Amino acid sequence: MTYQPQNPLIVQSDQTVLLEVMNPQFEEARDLLSRFAELVKSPEHIHTYQITPLSLWNAAASGMDAQSIIDGLERLSKYPLPQNLKQDIKDYIARYGRVQLRRGSGGALLLQSDDPILLTEIWHNKQVRRYLLEQRPDGLVVDPARRGHVKQAMIKAGIPVEDLAGYTPGTPMPISLRSTTLTGLPFSLRPYQQQAVNAFYKGGSIFGGSGVICLPCGAGKTVVGMGAMAAIKEQTLILTTNITAVRQWIDELLDKTSLTREEIGEYTGEIKQIRPVTISTYQMLTYREPGDEQEFPHFRLFNARAWGLVIYDEVHLLPAPVFRITAEIQAMRRLGLTATLIREDGREEDVFSLIGPKRFDMPWKLLEGQGFIAEALCHEIRVALHPDCRIPYANASDRAKFRIASENPDKLPLVRELVHRHEGDMILIIGQYLDQLETIAAMLDAPLITGRVPNREREALYAKFRRGEIKILVVSKVANFAVDLPDANVAIQVSGTFGSRQEEAQRLGRILRPKSDGGSAYFYTLVTRDTKEQTFAANRQLFLTEQGYRYQISHAEDFLANG
Repeated sequence: MTYQPQNPLIVQSDQTVLLEVMNPQFEEARDLLSRFAELVKSPEHIHTYQITPLSLWNAAASGMDAQSIIDGLERLSKYPLPQNLKQDIKDYIARYGRVQLRRGSGGALLLQSDDPILLTEIWHNKQVRRYLLEQRPDGLVVDPARRGHVKQAMIKAGIPVEDLAGYTPGTPMPISLRSTTLTGLPFSLRPYQQQAVNAFYKGGSIFGGSGVICLPCGAGKTVVGMGAMAAIKEQTLILTTNITAVRQWIDELLDKTSLTREEIGEYTGEIKQIRPVTISTYQMLTYREPGDEQEFPHFRLFNARAWGLVIYDEVHLLPAPVFRITAEIQAMRRLGLTATLIREDGREEDVFSLIGPKRFDMPWKLLEGQGFIAEALCHEIRVALHPDCRIPYANASDRAKFRIASENPDKLPLVRELVHRHEGDMILIIGQYLDQLETIAAMLDAPLITGRVPNREREALYAKFRRGEIKILVVSKVANFAVDLPDANVAIQVSGTFGSRQEEAQRLGRILRPKSDGGSAYFYTLVTRDTKEQTFAANRQLFLTEQGYRYQISHAEDFLANG
């Protein structure tokens, strides 16, 4: 291959890939890279991606082969691909499926491979060996109670396991999807939702039944979960982030499936019902009595029935104790739903090994182009630090600097101006710090939802917002996840959780549901310039940049002057 200056990629031997943003082939290259590489940084002109073993194993699990990756890179690269990179791609892709977990004679759980020397190497690996019982001619016998643990140990050793050991049948549960919702609207799975269900279920074979579906907020992840339930037709445990999400799942199941209210259980701090379909929260499962470092009393929920499917909503938030119990229930089918696999604690490998590989992903901008989610216009407005804050900021620790910048009082006039410009729109004002949010709520005479607000009151306020009785809601991070506010079309982010990319994605997701008038969604982020907050804001934008969104950046004084 010769030098092709018109192409957008520079592929380097350290497995990084540089992408020119202004190149006409930018979107094609971005969509290709998103399937097998991770976005590392995204300044204005050049984006940097990293090809990693995990990104390649996820690509392999979704059906990509090494040659299609190499061909795509060669088609879009300015320079010939480094030979070592081509070989690395082939080697890492080949590792997926090289070791398989299968059932052997007598029902034994076996690690198997066509390479007996590799099995010998695994047998002598100290981290893996503790979960193995014996060597047999047909493979290495795995302790059945350690099916998840051995997969965790193997991926840390650089050898991903393809789990083809199958699943224990759950209790049958007749469930079907309605063709007309209870509210009288026609209903069916959208084509990409059906593709996601098919990619997860794989016709009921051992090649499916565990894994993660990545779809943007507003694209119908709950509907995909219901589609999986209708395909499997077994009793199901659903885990989600909060009571509001639990009740939204109940409403959706009643509206769009054949399930009755008597067949659906809510297992929360307020109600504890265990029924053929039971919905609980991560917080509930990880509750334990103060001072008790061992017992999680509600873990018994996993064994309360013969579940045929466990659905992990917002799987990127899975807490460590639930990882632990998930490692022990690998004989159940497991479906993870998320807008982003990014975890701030770096445990993406545990999601891969315990929930399963990424089975389906859909670029946000593609769904936007098809009209399934609203067009989003992203703006970052940079504000000078208020003069009274400059000395405290200069003397503060790094953590305190971030909070001082986040709560910059000079953001308040901008909030007021944005609300004025979007008068009549459905506006969410989202932040991290309660004092700041209380000030904004009082300034706008708008209701405030935080973790202190009782669930019943929260749900009443959300309902009023959906009905249009309230046009502005001020919300803390309790509204980041699994809150369905379909008519919200403006989000004003006044502060966030340091550099959390997952939070940025979730907050944008609050306003992405298609609008009845076909209008756009507006996402504003207010950032104090030349501070720690601006540094973290650059990281927060990484995920949205990877999905194809571009921020329009302006300074507050210019923005206000051009009103």
